Amino acid sequence: MQASASSPVQGFREGSVVRILRLDPLMLLATLGIIAASIYTISTATQDDVAGSPNYFVYRQLAYAGVGLVLMLLIARFDYSRLREWKLGIYTFLIASILLVYALGFSARGSRRAIELPFFNFQASELGKLLLAVALAAFMVDRMRRLTDRETTSRIVLLGVVPAMLVIAQPDLGSGLVYLAILVSVLFVAGTPWTHFAALGGLAVLAILATLVVAPALGVEVLKPYQQDRLTAFLSPSSDPGAEGYQINQSLTAIGAGGKTGRGDEATQTRLDFLPEHHTDFIFSVVGEEFGFVGAALVLSLFALLIWRALRVLTMSKNFYGALVAGGITAMLMFQVFVNVGMTLGIMPITGIPLPLMSYGGSSVLTTLMAIGVLQSIHAQARELAESKGL
Repeated sequence: MQASASSPVQGFREGSVVRILRLDPLMLLATLGIIAASIYTISTATQDDVAGSPNYFVYRQLAYAGVGLVLMLLIARFDYSRLREWKLGIYTFLIASILLVYALGFSARGSRRAIELPFFNFQASELGKLLLAVALAAFMVDRMRRLTDRETTSRIVLLGVVPAMLVIAQPDLGSGLVYLAILVSVLFVAGTPWTHFAALGGLAVLAILATLVVAPALGVEVLKPYQQDRLTAFLSPSSDPGAEGYQINQSLTAIGAGGKTGRGDEATQTRLDFLPEHHTDFIFSVVGEEFGFVGAALVLSLFALLIWRALRVLTMSKNFYGALVAGGITAMLMFQVFVNVGMTLGIMPITGIPLPLMSYGGSSVLTTLMAIGVLQSIHAQARELAESKGL
C-alpha cells in the first residue's frame, strides 16, 4: 500500500515552518539587535560589579533572552484570537498576581514589587503589562456595537485603573504609568470620542492635584516622599545635586562625556560606579558614555525600527481584536522607551521604568519578548489571510 503523501506530523512541521517564514523579519532583526546591544553593554558595564564573577549579569541576561526568544517563537505560532476567549481568566490572574506580591513579595528599597523564585525574581507588574493589553482589548471588542457610549469608556477605564492603582501602591509608579498608557492606547485605537478623552484628561489633572497638593496638606501620604522628590527633581537637578538630583546629574555627565564615539574603557562614570543602576534603569547612559552619539543613535534606531513594525502590525491586523492588542503593546513599548531615555537625558522624571530588552531583568525581558511574540502572531495570521485572498 502506498504511503500517504502528507502525514499529520509532516503537515504540522510544514505548517510550523510556513508560520515562522511569515514572521516580520525586520521586527525580528530589531529584537535581536537590541538584545545583542544589551548583552554587550551589560558585559562592559558590570565586569567589576560582582567580585570573582565578571560575567554574573551577562550569563543571566543571556538566559533570560534565550528563554524569552523560545517563548516568542512559540507564541508567534499560537492563534492570538484565542486569548479573547480567556479574558476573564487573564484579568483575574493579572489582579491575583499583583495581590500575591503583597503577601509573598520581598521588600527592597522600601518597595514590595517581586516574588523571589529559584532562578529569578518574578515581578508581576511586568507580566501584567502584557496581560492588561490582551484583556482590555477583549473587553473592548465585547462592546463593539457601543464603542462610543460613556458606559463603555467608563467600564474600560475602571478595568485599567484598578490594576494600575494596585501596582502604584506597591509602590511601583513607573509600571502603573505604563498600565495607564496601555489603557489610553486601547481607547484611542477603538475610536473613543475626543470628548471622553477630554473628560478623562480633566479627571487626571484633578487626581494629580489631589495627590501632590491636597492630600499632603491634609496629612495624607499618597506618594512616598522619595517618589515626590523624583517626580520634581528633573525640573531642577542642580538645586540638590547630592540627593534626588544625583542620579540625573551623573547620567547627564556620563552621556555628555561620551561625545561622538564614546570613551570605551575610560568610561569613568560607569566603571567607577558614579552612575547608579547602570545595568538597569540607566543603561542608556552607559551606552552614551561608552559608545557615544554613534552607539546611542544605533540603539535608538533599533527601537524606532521595532516600534515602526509594531505600528505596521496594528494596521494590517486581520480583525479588530488584533488591532487593539497591537495598539496596547505598541504603547507599552513606546512609553517605556520614551520615559526611560527621557529620564537619562533629564527631560523626564525618574520613575524606575526599564528600557525594553536593554535593561537587565528577567521579568522585563521575558514579558517584552512574549509581547513581541503576540505581535508576530498577529502579523503571521494577517499574512496568511492576505495570501488566502490572493493579495
